[in-house]
Amino acid sequence: MPMQQLVDEHIVVLGIGNVLWADEGFGVRCIEALQRDWTFAPHVELIDGGTQGLYLIQNVQSATRLLIFDAIDYGLAPGTLKLIENEDVPKFMGAKKMSLHQTGFQEVLCLAQLTGHYPSQVLLIGCQPEELEDYGGSLRPVVRQAMTPALTQAIDALTAWGAQPQRRAQALPEDAALTGPMLTLARYERERPSAEQACRQGDDRFMPKVL
Repeated sequence: MPMQQLVDEHIVVLGIGNVLWADEGFGVRCIEALQRDWTFAPHVELIDGGTQGLYLIQNVQSATRLLIFDAIDYGLAPGTLKLIENEDVPKFMGAKKMSLHQTGFQEVLCLAQLTGHYPSQVLLIGCQPEELEDYGGSLRPVVRQAMTPALTQAIDALTAWGAQPQRRAQALPEDAALTGPMLTLARYERERPSAEQACRQGDDRFMPKVL
């Protein structure tokens, strides 16, 4: 890729979702792992988009190429990955909304199109979730396993885009994570209370009885 093109390029890699709602955290966990294990050229920006919705508009508008990780309900088997590209991405992000963050991000993409500042290439790497209704839960095993092929596909795409990915000789420490040291997957798994202790499925003493 010519040097001038590299200077003008701004590749944004975005993970969106909510790590507190089980498989909703897939996108954020992917961006966390990508940052932990890989380095990229200076024109590549990794972003933990969380549930920021419309606040991400400037990040999308500034991108010449955009790669998104997210949990998407495609109606497929849990853990199934599906890659969507370019003009089809907003359609899939709004087809079956699972939470408010998808509504907001679909609007972000549409607004970027309307303003004329839209990436020349967009790639969505989506994973079919297994469980969403588990506040304080974590990725289900089948979705966590899907992270490895998802990251491989991302590295392939980013290499083709000129992002110059290089595997780190040593993984970044937790305190350098985009998610913050308190919410890294390893620490979250290690320190979160059990479902029984946290009453994540509801407390029978207070839940209405179904007769």
